[in-house]
Amino acid sequence: MSDIGISLPGLPASPPLIVEISPPDIARRRLANWGAIQADAVRVTRRETFEYGFQARRHLLIVYERAERHDGETLIEGLPKSTLREFSCKLSFVPAGHRFYGWQTPRVLTRVTYFYIDLQDRWFDAGSGIARPMIGPRLFFFDQAVWDTALKLKAQVGNSDPASRPYAEALSLVLMHELIRSERTASAAAKPLRGGLPVWQQKRVAEFIDQHLAEDISLAALAESVDLSVYHFARAFRQSFGAPPHRYHMARRMDRARSLLQKPALSVTRIGIQLGFRETSSFTRAFRKFTGFTPTEYRHQRQG
Repeated sequence: MSDIGISLPGLPASPPLIVEISPPDIARRRLANWGAIQADAVRVTRRETFEYGFQARRHLLIVYERAERHDGETLIEGLPKSTLREFSCKLSFVPAGHRFYGWQTPRVLTRVTYFYIDLQDRWFDAGSGIARPMIGPRLFFFDQAVWDTALKLKAQVGNSDPASRPYAEALSLVLMHELIRSERTASAAAKPLRGGLPVWQQKRVAEFIDQHLAEDISLAALAESVDLSVYHFARAFRQSFGAPPHRYHMARRMDRARSLLQKPALSVTRIGIQLGFRETSSFTRAFRKFTGFTPTEYRHQRQG
């Protein structure tokens, strides 16, 4: 396994083998190579504007552990660009050959891991169960199984124990299966329903909600974000998302709460306030309604 702790003085000329970051000395990077998948664990070291880009004959899975920006945009070829400001605990997937580009002025010191997936590796044959998968571009999504497996794999970066390589290779194979499963689930959910929102409107309103998780968003504001009447929007939203807007909004809040509860340094009270709850008791009631656990019970369960 190759495990390199570096502050890169320069990156390869186009096409890059890894995500290019400019200025390059803004990031500390650790690299590991397990054959079919290589990992690139990146920590940004100062809060100044930087750019990043990638396009190669490899898939790219991006795991944003910590990512908040004052300004910026992210583009994956084939999708609308995003100006989402807070995307900690999010994933993105760039298919081989697609261009990935962005820039940002960070609000916190970014921590992200890039996984480069080699389509030409021997794993992508009939015997592996992974036959050169067709996975579409996805920007700022979340899948718990993909997330958990990716973090387990990232934890092997820097592990010098020779026995760790077979484990990392097994995790790599699991990660690919999880990505394929996630793609199938997303594709099924994206099938248009008669009278529902077109895919571009679904993406726009979902992003609008994610940008205002801690706020009380009116139905009129949501409808305006996609240029629809309140009546038509409410009916179309429910058909597309399977729930009314206020319930979907609360569900996204609870998804974010679950991510934040995995950070021991954040108290339950602080998480509730960050998500727009004025009282801890109201946050606890809402969380229990959606998960069956209080925030404290959920945190203990995850840590146990």
